[in-house]
Amino acid sequence: MHQEKEQLSHPEIEKRLIDAGVQPTAQRIAICRYILCEADHPTADEIKKWADRYFPKMSLATVYNTLKTLVDAGIIQEFKFPHSDSAVYDCNTDVHYHFLDEKTGQLHDVEPESVNLSVKLREEFKINGVQVLLRGTKK
Repeated sequence: MHQEKEQLSHPEIEKRLIDAGVQPTAQRIAICRYILCEADHPTADEIKKWADRYFPKMSLATVYNTLKTLVDAGIIQEFKFPHSDSAVYDCNTDVHYHFLDEKTGQLHDVEPESVNLSVKLREEFKINGVQVLLRGTKK
């Protein structure tokens, strides 16, 4: 149910950015490394707190601009869920759903094959994407 974090080297992250058409600045590499290798569905504020410890003097604007660049390039995904005012950033760019553990607040990735979803809309509606948030507690 949960995706394993990749352990990417600095050159591998740099190559991933370049391949996506993104200039690999030090800030982008650092934030990318944190999201892809360490964090679990972090918010921008959590990323900023991490940056304050490990990459001093990075502004909140730089964090937001970098996140937008990484989302636009398809390196990460941004999700907004009804349980939080903050967007979360996800390194899993495959189609997937989420399970929210209401006791811990932790989000878990859920493979689409484990959810039976049937949509029957009139032809006038064009679906661009589906977000499913399952809520409960993990045993």
